Amino acid sequence: MIKKRLTVGAGWSTVAIGVLHTAVFLPNPYWGEWFAGGLRSGESSDASLSMFWALPGSFVVPLVLLGLLVARLGQRGERAPAYVGWLLGGWVAGCVLLIGPSGFLLGFIPAGLLIAEDLLARRRGAGPGVTEPVTGREEDVLPQR
Repeated sequence: MIKKRLTVGAGWSTVAIGVLHTAVFLPNPYWGEWFAGGLRSGESSDASLSMFWALPGSFVVPLVLLGLLVARLGQRGERAPAYVGWLLGGWVAGCVLLIGPSGFLLGFIPAGLLIAEDLLARRRGAGPGVTEPVTGREEDVLPQR
């Protein structure tokens, strides 16, 4: 089994983006207010609400999960479908257009790696969505009927 290095790199760079996002926004003065129910009661300030949507209510957890999934695919010798890279890149581009240069620019790294992996596979003749079979792992074998 040959690892897909670009796919693995895209996965781990996506995880790193999520971790960096958390590290930047984690220290804030609103945790006490949130745990006291300020968000549910509607008594929170606009700044508190903004910070909530920047950290616990943001896309950090799904982004990290996507990164871990993509990294595992690459380690198994598979690649993510091309649309993952294109949609991630499109989402990043839209956010950069709305907010300007920011940490969103880092999202072009995993998007570019996923797109490059797909283009390389197509050039090698694997075609879209075709991967080498994964062998040697009992949990990956489907039961025969």
